[in-house]
Amino acid sequence: MDIDLPDGLTRATPADWRQLADITAEAFAEDPVNTWMFGSQQAIQASFRVLAREIYARNGFCHLAGNEGATMWLAPDQSGDMGILAMVRFAVGQLIHGSAGGLKRAMAAGDIMDKHHPREPHCYLFTIGTRKSARGKGLGKALLAPVLQACDAQSIPCYLENSNPDNHGFYAHHGFERREIFACGEGGPPLEAMWREPR
Repeated sequence: MDIDLPDGLTRATPADWRQLADITAEAFAEDPVNTWMFGSQQAIQASFRVLAREIYARNGFCHLAGNEGATMWLAPDQSGDMGILAMVRFAVGQLIHGSAGGLKRAMAAGDIMDKHHPREPHCYLFTIGTRKSARGKGLGKALLAPVLQACDAQSIPCYLENSNPDNHGFYAHHGFERREIFACGEGGPPLEAMWREPR
């Protein structure tokens, strides 16, 4: 995608996977879905490291705001499928840093999310987040705006799963509307599926 990034934002390369993952893990440290699923900060970080390395930094497009903020996206023609080696790495990371129960919850949540994922072409916002020390500086808006502008210019809808009810207002302010709410697993907290039509 042709995205015009302002000063202060850069497009991440595949070599930036660890930075993408660690910023995101810190941002999601108190996220209801991730804490329920994985149970510890180490397990959350291990999860994002595999996903950033194997999927989003390699197959998607990701942006960094220095070492303070990060986003991970997939364009309509980019695949989020996890290969066998990536699945093995994900499982090993969870068994080392988390638990077998966390791995089972994560795999089940992935299947549930896939069943609810829209089939029509769209840009998928997997994660957006900032380090705790960078909150309140407008980095979330700065990271989101260039992609939304590009999607508007190219008439591409956007989709995300909001895993924290506290973030609903932020996404709604940027044009995302609730499609549905579904549990991320048996006894788990809800995910809010949100869709944004191009403007």
